[in-house]
Amino acid sequence: MLRLRPYKACDAEIITAWLKSEYAFRQWSADRYDNYPICADDMNMYYDKERNNANLFAMTAFDETGLVGHFTMRYPQSENLDEVRLGFVIVDDKKRGMGYGKEMVTLAVQYAFDFLKVKKVSLGVFENNQTALHCYRACGFTEVSAEKVESYLCMGETWNCIEMEHVYLPNHTKGADCP
Repeated sequence: MLRLRPYKACDAEIITAWLKSEYAFRQWSADRYDNYPICADDMNMYYDKERNNANLFAMTAFDETGLVGHFTMRYPQSENLDEVRLGFVIVDDKKRGMGYGKEMVTLAVQYAFDFLKVKKVSLGVFENNQTALHCYRACGFTEVSAEKVESYLCMGETWNCIEMEHVYLPNHTKGADCP
């Protein structure tokens, strides 16, 4: 059974080891870090810069085997507490394809709706990350049109983001795959 807890500095050593290629690293972080590979200190310095940001929550997923995933939640507009945005979503590379990502994202959405009381959870995923796109769809996210497509220059290419959201439905009956 997967559980969530706040990110701790000691998690960085494990999480950064999951990033085995620059391609996977950029799919995870876009341009948020200057260089690949990153080490635990790089990750902790990134979060240390945000430690006083009340709109950002870094979370770690774990089970009886240890850490299995990581993500952030943030309020994209500090004056609007009806939406949180997921980011930096990653699962242990040895545990991918085993349902951990789906379970972690489902828990994140449940947390956002039940505890943060938001009406919407949003995220952006690169169009070249079909595995993540499939996971998000399985968790109830749908693609939405954006006024402007968010693009990043990664590894000499332009990578476009697909904007997705999961909207709270107060009278929705929870199913096995839906928070």
